[in-house]
Amino acid sequence: MASMILDYLTALFLGFIEGLTEFIPVSSTGHLILLVEGLHFPTPPGGVFEVFIQIGAILAVMVLYRQKIIQTVCGIPRDRTAQRFALNVIIGTLPALLLGALLHDFIKHGLYNPTVIAGALIGGGVFILLFEKKLGPAVTVRIDDITAKQALLIGVAQSVALVPGISRSGATIMGSLGLGLSRAAATEFSFFLAMPVMFCAVAYDLYKNWDALISSSDYIGLMLAGLLAAFVTAMIVVKTVVGFIAKHGFWAFAWYRIVLGVIVLFIFSA
Repeated sequence: MASMILDYLTALFLGFIEGLTEFIPVSSTGHLILLVEGLHFPTPPGGVFEVFIQIGAILAVMVLYRQKIIQTVCGIPRDRTAQRFALNVIIGTLPALLLGALLHDFIKHGLYNPTVIAGALIGGGVFILLFEKKLGPAVTVRIDDITAKQALLIGVAQSVALVPGISRSGATIMGSLGLGLSRAAATEFSFFLAMPVMFCAVAYDLYKNWDALISSSDYIGLMLAGLLAAFVTAMIVVKTVVGFIAKHGFWAFAWYRIVLGVIVLFIFSA
């Protein structure tokens, strides 16, 4: 009984970490993989837990941006702005979906380890510092003004984050800024690209590991607990992250990534 309670508390803690890190450029997947291994948490096979609880964070975005989602869906039959935005989300989603499907097994079995994550954290942090230094004056390209070409290139940038430790939101935001989007538009567009990508990733992982999941009800309960914690935490984080990034940039996140990466290398190479 005590062991079960501890497992559920750990699942809630991991969900909190997911909701806290999903939409800032520090790699939520990297954090989860390291914590699951370090805490010896009894997760389902195939890294399903780490992917599944991300749905909680995505659901939080859907709730907070429900007006934009409803406006776009309802406007598709007649509104050219809604049509263009929906098409851009589809275009921006395709690179990560295609590469994720092709490289799924290699990524899960070859890249889900502390050394790769530490290297990606440090390398990504250095890149962000250099990127911020060279980033030009602020621009005012809005989320509805994104072109199909920009959406595709942003999607290519997002696909780089298939490597754990890179950060999906970070890659998407950096790619968007490099193509001329404002910080607010880049951050918000990363939210919308996350929705289809994460839902498809969860569906695929559940399909690949379904037999193992249904063999134990403990897995389902832990996954739902983590999802709930991620949802609640992300609701709070998303409300503040756009304004924070627009005002302060990414310097703090970059240094955090570098420090964490060095610590991970030290711990797991000892």
